[in-house]
Amino acid sequence: MILDYLIQIHDFLLPIFLIANIFFAITIVFIQRKTPVSALSWLVVLFLLPFIGFLLFLIFGQYYRKEKMFSIKSEADHELTEMIAEQVAEVKIKGAEGTDRWSGAIFRMALLLLQNNQALITLNNQVKPYFDGKAKFADLIDAINGAHDHVHMEYFILKDDGLGRDIMNALTWKAREGVEVRLLVDGVGSGGLPRHFYDEFIAAGGKHAVFFPSMISYFNFRINYRNHRKIAVIDGEIAFIGGFNIGDDYLGLDKRWGYWRDAAVRIIGNGAVIAQIRFFLDWNYASKDKLVVNDRYFHESPHTDASAIQVVSGGPDTRWNPIKEAYLKMISSAVETVYIQSPYFIPDESIIDALRIAALSGIDVRIMIPCRPDHMFVYWASHSYVEQLLDSGVRAYTYDNGFLHAKTIVIDGNVASVGSANWDVRSFRLNFETNAIIYDKRVAGEFMRAFQDDLSSCTELTPEWYAGRSHFFKVRSSVSRLFSPIL
Repeated sequence: MILDYLIQIHDFLLPIFLIANIFFAITIVFIQRKTPVSALSWLVVLFLLPFIGFLLFLIFGQYYRKEKMFSIKSEADHELTEMIAEQVAEVKIKGAEGTDRWSGAIFRMALLLLQNNQALITLNNQVKPYFDGKAKFADLIDAINGAHDHVHMEYFILKDDGLGRDIMNALTWKAREGVEVRLLVDGVGSGGLPRHFYDEFIAAGGKHAVFFPSMISYFNFRINYRNHRKIAVIDGEIAFIGGFNIGDDYLGLDKRWGYWRDAAVRIIGNGAVIAQIRFFLDWNYASKDKLVVNDRYFHESPHTDASAIQVVSGGPDTRWNPIKEAYLKMISSAVETVYIQSPYFIPDESIIDALRIAALSGIDVRIMIPCRPDHMFVYWASHSYVEQLLDSGVRAYTYDNGFLHAKTIVIDGNVASVGSANWDVRSFRLNFETNAIIYDKRVAGEFMRAFQDDLSSCTELTPEWYAGRSHFFKVRSSVSRLFSPIL
């Protein structure tokens, strides 16, 4: 009886799902204009697995008209355009002069990000790297406690646990003191918090907004277009940018993951002003309580010439893929070393080719990924891509001392990138991300040494290692790779 009933349901629903999937297929091919690989992957899933494909497309596959949906215009667009033009001219002059700071690859990198992302160059930054959550969040809470005028924070994940409550208590206390406090969280990443989680904070005068709530429109379980950024700006002078979300696991307190290896930086200087602009744009998109440009939020830093930084943001609202292009430019500019860390490594063909060419050119290319999955399909797909690169001389490792969540690349110990962007399609095209590109041998050297120190806690992934894996391991990797363009 039950089997007959299930068969009847199947026979009734199958034509409905097939018609819906035909509509989805037309959308994919003629409206969304996905890449050929992504489009073919979706078509295979929709017609070979109609029920599962229907659900997956609702969750992962929808593209709205991004230009309209994420049109975020600044009142200062004209002024910004003029500043970009001035910096482009100045950098070209300095590059032609061959100064230490703007010679060769660094000059080309800075010019690229100026023109494809309007990423202004700031020269007077004091930078402190973090590779451990306890140090990062201790300094963040100290900075919040020392705020005099305002605290602006946006994070993908905020949890109702020890660290989450410590952060909320600090923000609530400052709001009570009369400091302007604004907290922006992502609708999916920070979804599921208790109903009254923000009550005390709001009662104290704090302001809260949610970026793109997950049920913003019809049957929309929105996984795409997430605000994956992790930014804090205090008094317009101090900024934190990196990969740490807010939760106990990012302190290494979750027994499932053990030690949490991540990366971030604190920026004191005009780089904080650029991070502030990013917060303004995101807040004004998500909140009805609009921020108005005021000198109190943007002012010149008194610090002297120090680290040069470009804060680079990418997402559905950008014309190109500036963070991916920054990664590509760094790889192609390397002379000696390319060191990459990422919890999710699902590169497209351009990244694969760049890494392969660099390794075959004699450059020491190394990639580090976690030893355990937090997203199963992504983890297995990552192994498939890593194995593909080994033949060209790329060396790869799994980090065995807990969980690796850092999203970094450092080239030649001269330039480093740290931020929220992973090495995958989601970070390159679908999520809103922010990285700091740092042109400073001292800071880049710290990221390089941290990578080298991590090697003592790693297992190297060699062709022999992969050859010794079980058939089940290989099948999982291959199947996961098939689905990777839609993950």
